[in-house]
Amino acid sequence: MAKKSLFQEFTKGIIKENPVLCLVLGTCPTLAVTTSASNAIGMGVAATAVLVCSNAVISALRKFIPDKVRIPAYITIIAGFVSIVQMLVKAFAPAINDSLGIYLPLIVVNCIILGRAEMFAGKNPVLPSILDGLGMGVGFTAALLCMGIIREFFGSGSLFGMQIMPIQILIFILPPGGFFVFGMLIMLANKLNSRAGKKVKSSPCDGCPMSENCDAKTCDKPAKEATSNAD
Repeated sequence: MAKKSLFQEFTKGIIKENPVLCLVLGTCPTLAVTTSASNAIGMGVAATAVLVCSNAVISALRKFIPDKVRIPAYITIIAGFVSIVQMLVKAFAPAINDSLGIYLPLIVVNCIILGRAEMFAGKNPVLPSILDGLGMGVGFTAALLCMGIIREFFGSGSLFGMQIMPIQILIFILPPGGFFVFGMLIMLANKLNSRAGKKVKSSPCDGCPMSENCDAKTCDKPAKEATSNAD
């Protein structure tokens, strides 16, 4: 796979196919843990680690897992990595473990992780699958962090636990405020994607398997010759 394609596999999950803001997946932990920026980073890093590791293992074993039991096999692999991540968080970041609560072990059933395993890792080689998981994890973490910063700043007047302003708008740390910030970020992501789509210009060689090895002028040559012969 070309370097450009590998780069695209990594970057697509950040804006173009952001799992939270564009695909609207994993909304339950997104709304639940983003009352503070530190919780958002903790959940994002944990989910990213599980995504990358599970994608790598599932991709490596994709030819050996029978099709009839692929979903139970995927869930078992994901659950194993979630258990490892949970033990590491308990050992080295007990405060984050207490803050995330039940949502940390529930990464097992996060539809982002299972979705990438089913749609990508189970059908592609190991390296692209790792980059896909890393890109989706970065996009997931970025979305959580944006929500966490906004909700903590306006709701508690603090940022990463440090008090910044005395004014507190409590609705931002309540569910209605979470939905409001979520909707605003989705709107912003759609705007960015629409602008990026307008900048992409179509080419007459789009879809041609030989487009990378030929010149556009040579592609137009047969068409011009056919037109002149017809005249």
